[in-house]
Amino acid sequence: MTQVDKSIFLVEDDNDLRDLLQDLLESEGYSVASASDGRDALSKLGQSATMPRLIILDWMMPVMDGPAFCREKAADGKLGNIPVLLLTANGSIDEKVGQTGAAMGLAKPVDLDVFLSAVHSLI
Repeated sequence: MTQVDKSIFLVEDDNDLRDLLQDLLESEGYSVASASDGRDALSKLGQSATMPRLIILDWMMPVMDGPAFCREKAADGKLGNIPVLLLTANGSIDEKVGQTGAAMGLAKPVDLDVFLSAVHSLI
């Protein structure tokens, strides 16, 4: 049986939420790398030899927010095809998914069962 690559890149500026989601994902067998903002994420992804199967992205962050990250990601041939799960605490999820080209969006505070279901469906 072929082993599925279960690597995820998590971009979230809230340290407590980032740690919670990373611990949850790792307990489900995912390999998780993380960054605290879009610029940090692009830098780390640019230096990585392998790309994640999924990027989980906060909408509002300092330095570089989710929409700016998605614009840069779309222009990068190495990152462009990686699906994004967008997390947002304000506004219309459907509108934000449309603006960013994300595969899916979830509202914060995140229901952990719904979150895991979304991650499983995108990988």
